[in-house]
Amino acid sequence: MIRVLLADDQGLIRAGFKALLDAEPDIEVAGEAVDGDSAVAMARDLRADVVLMDIRMPGTDGIEATRRIAAEEDLAGVKVVILTTFESDEYVYEAIRAGASGFLVKDTDPAELVQAVRVVARGEALLSPSVTRRLITDIASRPSTAPTLPRQLSQVTAREREVLILVAEGLSNDEIAARLYLSPLTAKTHVSRLMTKLDARDRAQLVVIAYESGLVVPGGRGPAG
Repeated sequence: MIRVLLADDQGLIRAGFKALLDAEPDIEVAGEAVDGDSAVAMARDLRADVVLMDIRMPGTDGIEATRRIAAEEDLAGVKVVILTTFESDEYVYEAIRAGASGFLVKDTDPAELVQAVRVVARGEALLSPSVTRRLITDIASRPSTAPTLPRQLSQVTAREREVLILVAEGLSNDEIAARLYLSPLTAKTHVSRLMTKLDARDRAQLVVIAYESGLVVPGGRGPAG
């Protein structure tokens, strides 16, 4: 059973999400929080698998709450999905850096919401192509500095670098497998090893690492030359 925590200051939004998710046989809403502080406290108490986190709440906002959850080792298994009004939300980069596993637009199709919860619960990142483009744009627009390769990147194999580049393009495991002529299981194994080696919580943070390190250049595939 996938346990979900809803964090949103709007009761109508929470009620709608709760009704939709509780109707699924493999999902249950374990709790509801009205602000960032209560979201962090309930994440500790309930150990939910997925937190649907509104980005704008009174007091502690969704980004700070996400940062606190991601910083606690005991909550390593808790995945946070940021709820936004628009996919082009200005806080995409900041939220991913804080530890969010992805983004979900509030007016998304009900079936997509349910699928999103399942995707994140099994450890995959939820980044639509438009959100990925926004994330890349945000990284590219930041002050230019010399890329700093994480020390752990030296432990990454040539094949894993290829996989990392494709993750940064927003490809799924199945798409990576098809591109590199691998089995889906092998692609998944490579992604899992990358997350371990690069100390990334999920695929979303692998995207950030790929671009910030200069392994992938905004606007083009492949390593920086």
